[in-house]
Amino acid sequence: MMQKFSRRTDWNLEKTAYAAALERLRAGGGPVFDLTASNPTTCGFHYERAGILRALSRPECLEYAPDPRGLLIARTAVAEYYAEATSAQIAAERIFLTTSTSEAYSYLFRLHCDPGAEILIAQPSYPLFEFLADLDDVRLVPYPLFYDHGWHLDLATLMARITPRTRAVVVVHPNNPTGHFTSQEERRLLESICQEHGLALIVDEVFLDYALDTADAGENAHASFSTGEHPVLTYALSGLSKVAGLPQMKAAWIAAFGPERLLEAVIARLEVIADTFLSINAPVQHAMPYLLATRSEVQQQIVQRVRENLATMDRQLAGAPAVSRLAFQGGWYAVLRVPALMSGDALAIRLMERERVVVHPGHFYGFDGDGWIVLSLLPPTAEFAEGIARLIRSIA
Repeated sequence: MMQKFSRRTDWNLEKTAYAAALERLRAGGGPVFDLTASNPTTCGFHYERAGILRALSRPECLEYAPDPRGLLIARTAVAEYYAEATSAQIAAERIFLTTSTSEAYSYLFRLHCDPGAEILIAQPSYPLFEFLADLDDVRLVPYPLFYDHGWHLDLATLMARITPRTRAVVVVHPNNPTGHFTSQEERRLLESICQEHGLALIVDEVFLDYALDTADAGENAHASFSTGEHPVLTYALSGLSKVAGLPQMKAAWIAAFGPERLLEAVIARLEVIADTFLSINAPVQHAMPYLLATRSEVQQQIVQRVRENLATMDRQLAGAPAVSRLAFQGGWYAVLRVPALMSGDALAIRLMERERVVVHPGHFYGFDGDGWIVLSLLPPTAEFAEGIARLIRSIA
């Protein structure tokens, strides 16, 4: 008798031509110029190893004292992070710890959605959302971003795609990979739309600390959604993966805001969801005060690397009119526009085979059509410079 599996995992698991080409490239030996490298722990940054290891080896780590929201010492550290980084005053009881922002999304999808419910999400954006939605029996409905001297939300299309099944709007602030922040005016309009239709606002702020245009941005241009008034249920998501450059620590959080009458129900229901899993481990929770307090050490290195690689790329692109970089405000990704002479996959495979350069085709992130490339700005500077030179040589 044939084994049956859930329809929610009925994905096409065959190896793509892109994946096969990347496997061949890495297996063949020799230098690889990986312009997709985005794991800070493998990109040559310095970490205070001794301090991190001490924080993870506190005696309290051996005690089991479960709390559905996460240990108070860790939630207090998160509240202090917001107070310092955004000036937001958040009560620790409104913070829920998770192992990742992926798990945070799953908690919120379960909180707000029955099977078949819809979530509005920007496109282009990070491809992981589709898998999360499948696993929670939620349907993602994209609303477009458009580019006009910078990225903007297409709010008219967003409103047109709201149905009786819609439960929430997801905003990534700044977006990955476009790197734009949701403006204050866009925030006001989003809150008005959500209030009118009874929708929650889920805001992913993992890259919030990596604004690059602060000098000319103006007051509150990059303000966290944790600040200001909250006329609708609003959830701010973040975690150590980006804030402290420590994806392996597996610690993230949800901070909940909104009208008090709704927050009581949110907190009660989230407690049950979190108590069902109790997923985050004790050592990392006890280490969070130290990891968040010392976050600036790696953040400064990352921002410096991003600025250096961006300047290097812009200098090289100045002599390659066929390739242009789109404006962005923060994060550590860049989007390039190139001649759409072949499919995105075909171009990426050609770069691997001819130049030993790895890039992501734009369709990975939901860009329409061909002619889009997405790059990470984290690789070591010499490797990045050579990779960009090879990319331009192949395209131009």
